[in-house]
Amino acid sequence: MSPARQHTVIPGFGLTLGYTLTYLSLIVLIPLAALVVKGTAQSWAHFSDAAFDPRTLAAWRLTFGTAFIASAINAVFGLIVAWALARYEFPGRRLLDALIDLPFALPTAVSGIALTAIYSQNGWIGRLLEPLGIKAAYSPLGIVIALTFIGLPFIVRSVQPAIEDLDAAVEEAAVLLGATRWQTLRRVILPALQPALVAGFATAFARALGEYGSVIFISGNMPMKTEIASLLIVTRLEQFDYPGAAAIALLMLVSSFAVLFAVNAGQWWASRRRQGRMA
Repeated sequence: MSPARQHTVIPGFGLTLGYTLTYLSLIVLIPLAALVVKGTAQSWAHFSDAAFDPRTLAAWRLTFGTAFIASAINAVFGLIVAWALARYEFPGRRLLDALIDLPFALPTAVSGIALTAIYSQNGWIGRLLEPLGIKAAYSPLGIVIALTFIGLPFIVRSVQPAIEDLDAAVEEAAVLLGATRWQTLRRVILPALQPALVAGFATAFARALGEYGSVIFISGNMPMKTEIASLLIVTRLEQFDYPGAAAIALLMLVSSFAVLFAVNAGQWWASRRRQGRMA
């Protein structure tokens, strides 16, 4: 019997493949295609006016800048959290591990209200930052805080399985061969965790680009200052400027795809390079 005709647990390759393609088309491909058609149906002059006017450019800079900063922060501290959860046993470890997923389950509006209450001038943390001249709520810093909150689980859940699969004997062997802690981290641990860390960073970054609910409460939504691209899309819709909203949404879609494509291409190139060195 040829391998193509072997029996599987779920029979009917044609039926399951057809169902998969139909489901993905209805849920993902058709809505995205409709957005592309709506965004490209307008003239270039109208598209550029909607997507690259000064207000929109300020929103783009704020959105991409805060998303990158928040993802970079999470890449560092998320790695530390994942390492602690994967390598150490301590009281409350299971509770802490469960709390990591809280931003996934918590409605984004609830997250935004909670963060605003904590970091406002009268909040628990905001009142401590105010004498130092640090304004957290209603500023770009507040946006970074919100995006850091919602992006942490993406980093931890991407890196934690890779750490658990990393044999501790490899680190011990590096130490026995004379490597310092920094050399072990830089030459042994980080190269092994790099694919998972980069994937988590990209996922968190792409998620932060489209975040809306948790940001609008803490940002202040001031045009040219603390207005993000997602809020600008909603504003255009409320003004019945559907082509303008579609233009901004199309650029956000292209940006997210570009980030994911660049990460996958980089991982493929790094994998080919490692294979070439081993050969």
